Amino acid sequence: MTGIDPTTTGTSETGIRDEVVRAHAEQQFADELTALRNVDDRPRPPRWAMSPWAVSTYLLGGELRDGTVITPKYIGSRRLIEIAVASLATDRALLLLGVPGTAKSWVSEHLAAAVSGDSTLVVQGTAGTSEETIRYGWNYASLLAHGPSADALVPGPVMRAMQSGAIARIEELTRIPADVQDSLITILSEKTLPVPELDTEVQARRGFNVIATANNRDKGVNDLSSALRRRFTTVVLPLPDSLADEVDIVTRRVTSLGASLDLPADLESLSEISRVVTVMRELRSGLTADGRTTIKSPSSTLSTAEAISVVTSGLSLAAHFGDGVVGADDVAAGLLGAVVKDPVQDAVVWDEYLETVVRGREGWDDLYRACRDLGSAPTGRA
Repeated sequence: MTGIDPTTTGTSETGIRDEVVRAHAEQQFADELTALRNVDDRPRPPRWAMSPWAVSTYLLGGELRDGTVITPKYIGSRRLIEIAVASLATDRALLLLGVPGTAKSWVSEHLAAAVSGDSTLVVQGTAGTSEETIRYGWNYASLLAHGPSADALVPGPVMRAMQSGAIARIEELTRIPADVQDSLITILSEKTLPVPELDTEVQARRGFNVIATANNRDKGVNDLSSALRRRFTTVVLPLPDSLADEVDIVTRRVTSLGASLDLPADLESLSEISRVVTVMRELRSGLTADGRTTIKSPSSTLSTAEAISVVTSGLSLAAHFGDGVVGADDVAAGLLGAVVKDPVQDAVVWDEYLETVVRGREGWDDLYRACRDLGSAPTGRA
């Protein structure tokens, strides 16, 4: 399965990238993956498209000996990525854990693209995810007409990954009901998937593994059983350590999104990124950047992903309804929407932050006025 839209079949990777809203990682970064494979002379695990060193280089970025620049897909601890890659090279599955917006799905996709050349073998975990989604289903027309047969069986992403020796991805594992989660135990421990209806089984080919993601802040999730958790190597992806790192991440993602969406705004003038990231870091930590003022935190997560969304929305506003340069007026509404999830409690937190921090901060007068002009403050001060 390549995930290529039928209307673009037969086109080049560049054509695919130009036609779809969001290309898969292996399509979007096909040139980098090809360059890495061409220079990669290190040992590769069975059915891996490249060596563990090359996979890490693809994720973390670098310059190859032929001068090709590999852009970083993840900005953070090198050791965490090396642990994740090393785990995939063994028979242990990988669990990427962290708060929302720490790039778990992003890292998962790029790992699968680098290791298997295919990031599309995905199970999206929800409360309604069934065991059949993880294992296999049936073509019921064929089943009713001819009974259980190999032709009537419809393999799910995990079964297909087992058959081809590829990486399967399971997003939001803890959203899946506990009894459905445990259907993975045999797959991960025995590397087989029984098909009792056909009195047979699927044995995983070498190269098969699973990358699962889960966040540790959602309410109402289903905790993993100890038996299932033991089958995973858990790597916790943290929030960016510094303001500079988070600004760099947001800048890269917004630049990429702006280009893919053909937003004709000035990407060199996104000075608002630093202010948006500062606001979110202060509110989620409960402390101003200088460490002098304690502030209340809202109920929202205020992750890096939300900062990207706020700035991208501001980019669109500036491109279509402004002068093309992102300013305070363009990001104010996005900030309000990101912070105020609870219209009562979060509105009070936001109002206090505006009055105690933003109002008196040098050079932030325009952001203060833009936020107040939205009419969100219960005090009505301007």
